Amino acid sequence: MDAPRQCCYSGRLFVCSPMDRQRTLIESIHCTGIGLHSGEEVHLSLRPAAAGTGVVFVRTDLARPVEIPAKSKFVVDTALATTLGKGNVRIGTVEHLLATLFALGIDNCRVEIDGPEIPVLDGSATQLVDLVRAGGVRVQTAPRRTLVVRRPITVREGDKQATLLPASRFSIDYTIDFRHPLASEQSLALDIDAATFCREIAPARTFCFKRDIERMQAVGLARGGSLDNAVVVDDFHVLNPGGLRFTDEFVRHKILDVIGDLALLGMPVVGRLIAVKSGHALNQALVRAIATEAAASEIVEARPFSGTWNAEPMLVTA
Repeated sequence: MDAPRQCCYSGRLFVCSPMDRQRTLIESIHCTGIGLHSGEEVHLSLRPAAAGTGVVFVRTDLARPVEIPAKSKFVVDTALATTLGKGNVRIGTVEHLLATLFALGIDNCRVEIDGPEIPVLDGSATQLVDLVRAGGVRVQTAPRRTLVVRRPITVREGDKQATLLPASRFSIDYTIDFRHPLASEQSLALDIDAATFCREIAPARTFCFKRDIERMQAVGLARGGSLDNAVVVDDFHVLNPGGLRFTDEFVRHKILDVIGDLALLGMPVVGRLIAVKSGHALNQALVRAIATEAAASEIVEARPFSGTWNAEPMLVTA
């Protein structure tokens, strides 16, 4: 990737606005829940952070707190979730929270957690959206850096594929096919902004097939899973009493996941993602490809601003 530009890019793909400032929370916010895979109760705090900090995860339950930046180089596992690590310290299932911060424009945040996994809550990102709204959004003086896709970038694995294309905004076109009567050949294409995320993507819950639960639990996964925090389907039916929130809830949740994985680039993205049956591993392969294929993207930075900004309200409607 190119070095950041100190001027507005005026080509047809993207134009930086003078309002493109970094953002953080106004107040610290907290919640408690269990980890989907660990089954452990954890306390989560989201705190304001200085401009330029980025999103940083902090394990506070250790004798000496360990900080792990939300960057792709710290990804240590992609089995059924995205896990960050440093040394022997792990923080799992970070994708839902990262997707929420990314979509709602939070650039800088200190994420404190006293256990090995972000709480799953109800399996979606709706409660995480509510947390960010409760904390409020503060505009900072530092300019925001944005990744602008200049040339197609593609990664493949068998019949799975993820391609990032030049575009004028951030959008996702996702297709899944689990060869299951309820989750086969679902596709959805959306422009992704804060309002669309809150309305169309955040409510979509994580899901699993009943036939896979024993296998996952045998290897130490899904210990905290239940019908309260995941959609479970057998060979023909959704087992949750309330059914689905969307007829295509499965593909919507996969879009939620990929937004969280792309958030590990550490900045907003302007480009169109076309994904076919992609998962966490292939998503991270795409993030690595973006970082290594320098000519395929450009980091654009808004012009410096010397004025004074006050906190602004959260301008998001579900």
